[in-house]
Amino acid sequence: MSKQLHYIRNFCILGHIDHGKSTLSDRLLEHTNTLAEREMRDQVLDLMDLERERGITIKATAVKLNYRTEDDTRYELNLIDTPGHVDFTYEVSRSLAACEGSILIVDAAQGVEAQTLANAYLAIENELEIIPIINKIDLPAAQPDEVKRQIEEIVGIPADEALLVSAKEAIGIPALLEAIVNRIPPPKGKTDAPLKALVVDSVYNNYRGVIMYTRVFDGSILPGDKIQLMQSGRSYEVEEVGIFTPQMQPTTELNTGAVGYLVAGIREIEHAKIGDTLTHHLHPTSQPLPGYQVIKPLVFSGLYPSDTNQFHTLREALEKLRLNDSSFTFEPETSVALGFGFRCGFLGLLHMEIIHERLEREFELSLVRTAPSVMYRVYLKTGEHVLVDNPAHLPDANKIERIEEPYVNIDIIVPREYIGNAMELCQKRRGIYKRMNQLDVSRVQLLYELPLSEMLTDFYPKLKSLTRGYASLEYDNAEYKEEDLVKLDILLNGKPVDALSTILPREIAEARGKNLISKLRELIPRQMFEIPVQAAIGNKVVARETVRALRKNVTAKCYGGDITRKRKLIEKQKQGKKRLKQIGNVDVPQEAFSAMLATDT
Repeated sequence: MSKQLHYIRNFCILGHIDHGKSTLSDRLLEHTNTLAEREMRDQVLDLMDLERERGITIKATAVKLNYRTEDDTRYELNLIDTPGHVDFTYEVSRSLAACEGSILIVDAAQGVEAQTLANAYLAIENELEIIPIINKIDLPAAQPDEVKRQIEEIVGIPADEALLVSAKEAIGIPALLEAIVNRIPPPKGKTDAPLKALVVDSVYNNYRGVIMYTRVFDGSILPGDKIQLMQSGRSYEVEEVGIFTPQMQPTTELNTGAVGYLVAGIREIEHAKIGDTLTHHLHPTSQPLPGYQVIKPLVFSGLYPSDTNQFHTLREALEKLRLNDSSFTFEPETSVALGFGFRCGFLGLLHMEIIHERLEREFELSLVRTAPSVMYRVYLKTGEHVLVDNPAHLPDANKIERIEEPYVNIDIIVPREYIGNAMELCQKRRGIYKRMNQLDVSRVQLLYELPLSEMLTDFYPKLKSLTRGYASLEYDNAEYKEEDLVKLDILLNGKPVDALSTILPREIAEARGKNLISKLRELIPRQMFEIPVQAAIGNKVVARETVRALRKNVTAKCYGGDITRKRKLIEKQKQGKKRLKQIGNVDVPQEAFSAMLATDT
């Protein structure tokens, strides 16, 4: 190993949501004097306004720390702050590929929670050195000894050397920095070998093209080098390389073990794929890096521009955003009600909301988002089967032999006093009970199998509400199971609105239809003609409401006189409304699609 590599440490911070990852990153920045005091702020590595407003980390962020030990030895620490929410686990897994070690942060009052466990397993799978730390020891409810026991028994890693830290009060930070230097191994690699670097992430800049975030495993990158992307086979000349401080700062080169960025005038977004291997054009490496496993979206929703002229703008925005977040997919689709748009796949509901909000903020688009759906397997009587992610594309009922829907394994950690509430919610959402594990005197682990579609209608907020915020949730894919499902259609003015169609269990479809129709009656704007709002299963209408027509007083100008004159005017108005009803269009507001999410029976 070269002397240069011996003084580099690449690590990330893992943990459950709200356990203090971003606050700990702030303290590490302060103690290494990476930023001047005037540049410091809370959540300094949360660079997006959306992250700061919601108080969560959405994108993993890298920063280089220069740390000097007591004996004046200088180390380069490359820190990656990762998200904690279950929808952004893919973001975490990408960060781990660039590291040799991880800090597993556990709340001293909350203890080990679902996402703590999931992230610890990710680190173990990637063969990373794990440093467990117990944060928030300054809280009155802190139980560090109990949390140590949980780390050993639940996570399965030794906790005798777990560090006691308060990121908020800056307690234990010097000891943590020493542990990073002493316990996390330096990167392996050969400085004199051909260039081998991993594209960890990328972002599109209108002036500079694609900016790729990279981890160098072998060799080095200098401005002027001609590099090759091994998947696409494209070659480019490097214009600039640099590091994160956390803002981008140009440097003379990126050496083996470094985490940084490069600009190479790449304009074709589709050629800069996350997980690709970078190498020199003239002296390529013989074997590319393994890259990342292709992620499959779980939740699907339609995104349509409010202004149909913005369709091409939306396409460009989706392409640029996918460069920065490769975990969502999109393809063009057409809706009778909404026109041209895109069918998008996401990792979860929060992921869907974040993408929607980023498109509206960063690209100044006004969008309509349809109700989310999952991928169904539909077996036809002909023996074929099709995958359906849009309820509007479900084949006719008389052609279907059976429908299978995806299930997930859910892992809920909850205080004992809320076991009943959590189990009742799971049973109500068609959950299949697997088992219950006693974690300690106050908390239990509930394991269920649940249809993924049931998690789309406010399952997580309901769980948090019923357990006063104490429950934590983790889930992973299970298998497809056959269910008795039907398509619920919504008709406005006698015409089906394909974007409002949903696939539901037969036993609750009628009740859900009535509930939804009553909400839509309040949300559909009144017109000059009467609008019938109906819910139908096949050819059978199961619920109906009517949006009353606005009425203009056409007899206001009549003062006395023969009553037949008034009757003629009223009859003429009726005929006009009848003609208008035949040709009139009803605009569906975004609130109508939001009502699909809020509807619960």
